[in-house]
Amino acid sequence: MHATPRQGRPDAGTAGRPWPVRRHGAATWASSRLPWALWSRAALSWYVGAGVALVWLVSLAQEVVVRSASPASLTIGLLLVVVFALSFLAAAPIAWTLDNRGRLVVCAALFAISFTLFPWLGWGIAAMWTYVGVIVGMCVFPWQWTWPVILGLGVLALVTNGVTQGWDENVLWVPGIIVSISLMMASFARTTATMNQLRHAQKQLEALAVERERGRVARDIHDILGHSLTVVTVKAELAGRLVDVDPQRAKAEIAEVEALARGALADVRATVAGVRTVNVSGELAAARAALAAAGIAAEVPSSTDAVPTGRRELAGWVVREGVTNVVRHSGATRCRITLGRHEVEVADDGVGPSGSSAGSTGLVGLRERVEAAGGRLTIGRSDLGGFSLRVTL
Repeated sequence: MHATPRQGRPDAGTAGRPWPVRRHGAATWASSRLPWALWSRAALSWYVGAGVALVWLVSLAQEVVVRSASPASLTIGLLLVVVFALSFLAAAPIAWTLDNRGRLVVCAALFAISFTLFPWLGWGIAAMWTYVGVIVGMCVFPWQWTWPVILGLGVLALVTNGVTQGWDENVLWVPGIIVSISLMMASFARTTATMNQLRHAQKQLEALAVERERGRVARDIHDILGHSLTVVTVKAELAGRLVDVDPQRAKAEIAEVEALARGALADVRATVAGVRTVNVSGELAAARAALAAAGIAAEVPSSTDAVPTGRRELAGWVVREGVTNVVRHSGATRCRITLGRHEVEVADDGVGPSGSSAGSTGLVGLRERVEAAGGRLTIGRSDLGGFSLRVTL
């Protein structure tokens, strides 16, 4: 028998997900719910393999023919064989949609249906319990349930055969077949269920990786454009005020605006490509220019040697976001940037923290970066009287 999952095309009202041989409690999807489970294209993988196994019922059908005393008895007997066959085919797809108790009911129902042929086969119905054992195996019960049930079917078949046919070597054939095939299918079902769980987990990890990458790109673009557009705005305003007073300086400011815009575009392209890096030295130079354009006195360290090499990119992001907030929101006249081995701080003498400071998009993105690197971000009032953005590395 074969029950390998297939990828089905999406039909109406389904997501086209793979057909599961699954444990109770594993992830579910549209194709693992009734009534879709019975006629999904993916279920054909079970029907084909299980249908081949039904060839064994042909010999039992012949017994029904031989032992039928009338045409009516023959018709009913063959009809019951067909009912058992169809029940076997449907049992596994139905069971996979249920919890463990429901699966036990399915197995018990198939076992009960086998007794409908008792008037024709007597205890020869024990040969049909192989199909019951297979369904028990395919239900992927816990092992402490599976092996006692399968072994119980084998023992029951052994006892009934021994009592009715005598205790010779032939009495072991049917019980041996029931136990061996059922345990084999139980192992196969567990392997398949584990593979399906691994595939599902892999898809979840892929989705999580995509979501993280989207977050990274969104965060980087916000940080890049937020800083660059802030400086562009400040310089454009400065150029507008100087155009009549000092045309040459206004022209120089406009040239810097153009260069900043081109640089921001290049940064966005590099970020989308995933190759852009930030360096604290470059961010300090950009901070000096941005603060000067905004008319804010800057206290910037002359060296970045205090920052460990592995932390310089993160320190660069802190400086970039901190200075952007100072230029945009603080109304400050003074900004101080402090770099240490385990700490980076951007402080100003402006209006100080507001209720919405911690929830700004830039700070949320920066906090995610810092925490992902094992650091801690804190905001509050600085000793200069304004806002303080401090990151402990």
